[in-house]
Amino acid sequence: MEAFAHLVAATGLTADEQKAAAAASSAGFAYGLAAIGPGIGIGYLVGKSVEAMARQPEAAGMVRTTMFLGIAFTEALALIGFVVFILIGL
Repeated sequence: MEAFAHLVAATGLTADEQKAAAAASSAGFAYGLAAIGPGIGIGYLVGKSVEAMARQPEAAGMVRTTMFLGIAFTEALALIGFVVFILIGL
């Protein structure tokens, strides 16, 4: 992040513009980090659901429903992170 701060400082922007650019880039970087967790969680969840459906095909409907609920809750974490980092960036 310090390298980005030096890059922004070299652009000739005013101090307020530099602060805004640094805040926006920091919020974007933080959201990128926050999206890693839900991404890994959804991947793990879907993989285990497919495995469960392959082992017990008769329970596929129940597993699929539970999988979609889990995906929705996990994706909500990413959306909450997005909103928080947008608010921080302002």
